Amino acid sequence: MEFTHLDRNGTARMVDVSPKAPMRRTARAQAAIVLQPGTIDAIREKALPKGDVLTVAKIAGVNAAKKNAEIIPLCHTIPLDMVDVDFQVDDDRIIIKSVARCVGRTGVEMEALAAAVGAAMGIYDMCKAIDKSMVITDIRLLEKTKEELS
Repeated sequence: MEFTHLDRNGTARMVDVSPKAPMRRTARAQAAIVLQPGTIDAIREKALPKGDVLTVAKIAGVNAAKKNAEIIPLCHTIPLDMVDVDFQVDDDRIIIKSVARCVGRTGVEMEALAAAVGAAMGIYDMCKAIDKSMVITDIRLLEKTKEELS
């Protein structure tokens, strides 16, 4: 198996994507955070001392996607066209779904993953004073697509 992030000598390197044609690329990712029922109630009622948890988490997710290349060393800096984060609030967890889009030479799955994880971390930060048992879990890529530009 050949790894694209290693050169002939096994040294880490950034992949040269310049020969690739730009394409419309989309990626969707997901994460979940498990919380106590009382914490879920406080989030629904917007009753936490730090403010509106899901609005802050959404912004955290978008910012995480935008900063991905600063965190993951061999990722390319991608001109994102769109990042969005949505939440499904259940009785004991919040499911976070993110989508990232760009027109570029490499995929946006790392940015979509960063958005989902960043949003989960935003929830964690907003709720840590009242819930010491939170667990961030189920982080995964749901889909990535590319299509030629017309």
